[in-house]
Amino acid sequence: MAAHAEAEGKVATALYVVIEAKPDEGEEVAEFLRQSKALVDAEPGATAWFSIQFGPTTFAIFGAFPDEAGRQAHLSGKVPASLFAKAGYLLAAPPTIHKADVLASKLPG
Repeated sequence: MAAHAEAEGKVATALYVVIEAKPDEGEEVAEFLRQSKALVDAEPGATAWFSIQFGPTTFAIFGAFPDEAGRQAHLSGKVPASLFAKAGYLLAAPPTIHKADVLASKLPG
């Protein structure tokens, strides 16, 4: 399935990461996520990526990938490494990473 998804420009795997900032660190986490887009833009295996803010300290990242190799490359990349390096002083708890299979998607183009 993953090879078929990649050939058609679709996605087969995803990540949903829940991030909770410490009470006074919400804006710094938001800025980190804004700046992280440039790092994700350089990842050829990242089909779609969103950083989302639900409230002053609650954030999430959603990423979609054509296959498991793209997802693993992202997990081994600069954004997760940077986030975990800052987790001790920015985050109330370690990020929670959920891996998922994509059943259907709609992408531009």
